[in-house]
Amino acid sequence: MIKNFIVSFCLLFTLGILAQEGSSSPYSYYGIGEVKFKGTVDTRSMGGVTSIPDSIHLNLQNPASYSNLRMATFTIGGTYNTTHLNTNTQEEKARRTTLDYLALGLPMGKLGAAFGLIPYSSVGYKIQNVEQTRYYTGTGGVNRGFVGFSYKINSKLSIGLDANYYFGQIITEINSGLSTVQYGTRELNTSNITGFNANIGLMYDTKLKNKLNVFGSVLFTPESNLSVTNTRSIATIRFSALGSPIVVDEGQPTVLADTNMKLPSKITIGGGFGENKKWLIGAEYTMTKTNGFENRFADITKGSFENGNRIAVGGYFIPKYNSFTSYFERVTYRGGFRYENTGLVIGNKSVNDMAFTFGIGMPAGGRFSNINFGVEYGKRGTKAANLVEENYLNFSLSLSLSDRWFVKRKYD
Repeated sequence: MIKNFIVSFCLLFTLGILAQEGSSSPYSYYGIGEVKFKGTVDTRSMGGVTSIPDSIHLNLQNPASYSNLRMATFTIGGTYNTTHLNTNTQEEKARRTTLDYLALGLPMGKLGAAFGLIPYSSVGYKIQNVEQTRYYTGTGGVNRGFVGFSYKINSKLSIGLDANYYFGQIITEINSGLSTVQYGTRELNTSNITGFNANIGLMYDTKLKNKLNVFGSVLFTPESNLSVTNTRSIATIRFSALGSPIVVDEGQPTVLADTNMKLPSKITIGGGFGENKKWLIGAEYTMTKTNGFENRFADITKGSFENGNRIAVGGYFIPKYNSFTSYFERVTYRGGFRYENTGLVIGNKSVNDMAFTFGIGMPAGGRFSNINFGVEYGKRGTKAANLVEENYLNFSLSLSLSDRWFVKRKYD
């Protein structure tokens, strides 16, 4: 039954993941857009800490976790986002609903495997410059398809590898004109992006004599290249009464020189302690070498990049995981905090992102399947130097469905 359900979900939502508009941030104008994926709902609710061991949820950030799964696990998650954008003179509101990931994990003894599809980054902005009569819009993004494997070296240590394929298209448009001139111009830029990279992970988990568990993890992503094919077309336009551009005459697209963008290397180190199936708390530090990152076009000059970093702290609490008398004693309560320097620099100002998170995991349809709900309240950017401050609230929901596969029936 669950297998048919999973196949239906995969067919239905894969197209939705590829077609969605996942960002409303003007900062998505730079690089390859706003990096969207910050973990599954359960890890995201704990500040994004990925080192906490789990045997019933897929950890899509550290491949060493796959061999810890007890059952075949299918997971899908989505987010409703509302953002309040502020400058020194203006404010706007935006809302988005997105699918965040779709994945399946399979335990095979000491081996574990997983594959899935994740929207990695997203471009989505609409900006109007009244003084210059310019309208800037952008859509698209980059997706990540992955296949990963993990091997349990012993009862305490596991190692894993993800092979990732990145693909997507980003379309940006600049419409400009003057009130004293009948016609204006439209510049349409299209970037097709492809590339490969890998994630290598280690996870360690051991139990002490006083019932405490001590755990740690390391995740390393080496630097890789994204191939970017750019085209640009110029058109003559006029503006309708509502301000929408209408193409009057369009020239042939010009193929610009192909470029390579460096996908930066990244290392994450984390650890923590707690009582398994009762409470755990962890912390981790991530350093991303984004100082060599570039924009898609050479004429995007206002944004540059520096090395980024992230600090995350979080954990969970379960009153009584095997309670037969109270449902809410079996609910998992999660919370956390993260602070991140995104690596983007505009006007000599670093664009930072911080958020408080919490959530719950509710058992559903059996002992191991569950519904996870998370809330994230945060702030990105600043109003200083004529930049934009984004105050956002994310409501995330995921299904984590577990079942036994590849088990021979004793009775028909």
